[in-house]
Amino acid sequence: MGDITPKKTQVARARRQRRARFKIHGTSERPRLSVFRSLKNIFAQIIDDEKGVTLVSASTIDPEVAAQIVGKSKTEASKIVGQWVAQRAKQAGIETVVFDRGGFRYHGRVAAVAEGAREGGLKF
Repeated sequence: MGDITPKKTQVARARRQRRARFKIHGTSERPRLSVFRSLKNIFAQIIDDEKGVTLVSASTIDPEVAAQIVGKSKTEASKIVGQWVAQRAKQAGIETVVFDRGGFRYHGRVAAVAEGAREGGLKF
């Protein structure tokens, strides 16, 4: 059967996420860019942890984004999500953020979101 079961993977990711949240905290001046990666979609939110409010979000299931990612790979779609979240953040007056990889490795789709956000003008 093997050592790595889905339950153990989820528990390990939750542990990494909790450990990172002690260090990463979004403020009003510098909110947190949180990334969640599922098997099919990717979600990015900019969160003010002091108020407990999501300021801006983008994902592959947003109608505007979904129209752009047709026929693209998941990594290319992730980069587009990063660009969209950066564009929406600029409109909301947000320029600098703290990147929260959500317990995922900074690799592949998670790194693509960060790259897209940087191209869109966010600083972190």
